[in-house]
Amino acid sequence: MDHRDAGVVVWDVDGTLIPADLRWLRRSVAQTYGVGESSVVFPKTKVHGYTDESIVVDTAVASGIAPADAEAGLARFSTVLAAVMQAGRDELARVQPAYPGVAESIAELHRRGFVQTVLTGNLRAAAEVKVASLNVRDELDLQIGAYGSDHRDRFQLAAVVARRYRDKFGVELAPERTVVVGDAPNDIACARYAGFRVVVVAHRESREELASHDPDAVLDHLDPELVVATITSLVREG
Repeated sequence: MDHRDAGVVVWDVDGTLIPADLRWLRRSVAQTYGVGESSVVFPKTKVHGYTDESIVVDTAVASGIAPADAEAGLARFSTVLAAVMQAGRDELARVQPAYPGVAESIAELHRRGFVQTVLTGNLRAAAEVKVASLNVRDELDLQIGAYGSDHRDRFQLAAVVARRYRDKFGVELAPERTVVVGDAPNDIACARYAGFRVVVVAHRESREELASHDPDAVLDHLDPELVVATITSLVREG
């Protein structure tokens, strides 16, 4: 198969494309484990930049659920979360609108020939609802994306993107021409683990905190011209 692209851009979702909001996990944890939403306690660490399954188990335990029961509830959690996200489509669009510059950045990268997808800790059912709220049509290729439902360890998700890219296009994904766009230190760590380039946006963390984790670039916000220029430059260097 003859396939050429300008490079590959792999977007994080929560905190990068849309603001993070734990209400969906809170509702789903409460329904899965039969506790009140007010009783759901999220752990102080290992929430942002991690997979839903790892967050849910830690949250259930922190909320008083026995570890074995927390693990056992995961099979039900995926079904509950899918239903919660479907029921909350209108609410999500209202309370978590895309960050300024998201649609324009994605559209311009698409116009320039970049393949774009997502790598997210969200289970796929949740990610699809969130991405649908962006109204970016087919500019993000979710078929080659990686999700929290693919592996509990986020560090393993880059390999999922690489495999799905190869399966679809018949060529290997070039790590040096692949750029992760995220917003958290763990996004940086995961990109580095895979040998990808990485740009982070200071939507939640300070520039100084993000820079201390040695990304290739830190942006204050998703200014489309700057996003495209930064990613294009990194791919050329690769």
